[in-house]
Amino acid sequence: VVLFEGGQGTLLDVDHGTYPFVTSSNQTAGGACTGAGVGPTKISRVIGILKAYTTRVGAGPFPTELFDADGEALRRIGHERGVTTGRDRRCGWFDAVIARYATRVNGLTDFFLTKLDVLTGWEEIPVCVAYEIDGKRVEELPYSQTDFHHAKPIYETLPGWSEDITKAKTFADLPKNAQDYVKALEEMSGAPISAIGVGPGRDETIEINSFI
Repeated sequence: VVLFEGGQGTLLDVDHGTYPFVTSSNQTAGGACTGAGVGPTKISRVIGILKAYTTRVGAGPFPTELFDADGEALRRIGHERGVTTGRDRRCGWFDAVIARYATRVNGLTDFFLTKLDVLTGWEEIPVCVAYEIDGKRVEELPYSQTDFHHAKPIYETLPGWSEDITKAKTFADLPKNAQDYVKALEEMSGAPISAIGVGPGRDETIEINSFI
């Protein structure tokens, strides 16, 4: 098994990201082919790393960004600071519109959902299921940067949980509300969630579908 790891995120891709708020190279799965010289037919699985909430470093459109105590709590609990830049990450609720776009443009076969534990303690957790742009409901990522900047999130609220999930070893170990949250994100995002991070440790991971 050979594993190629991309850097940064889909929306920072120079071709398929939120230009001009992008990096200088391809961050989508296709970049593995051009960067490593491996043909696309040789790649059998594409795994997307997906946080249980949304973050971004630097400028660029971010419809679900939070400027309140919830945003600060996500930043503090999740230790959201850019590894390279050292800047605080912008934080917001989960954005299923972006997740669906990432699934499509990368051809994702699986998701690895990380930082589910950070959401422990909220009574209710909003999830962005679509945008409102000029009074219209939009369920796919806008291709116009103007539209993206004016997008307002449309939320559905899911019940939260208060139980400590860091010791969970199987999906069944999670509280029912946490299970329902994962299932909802999976359905909205368009690819199976095959593993879940329930803590910062290497062993604090629930494997649902084997990656090997």
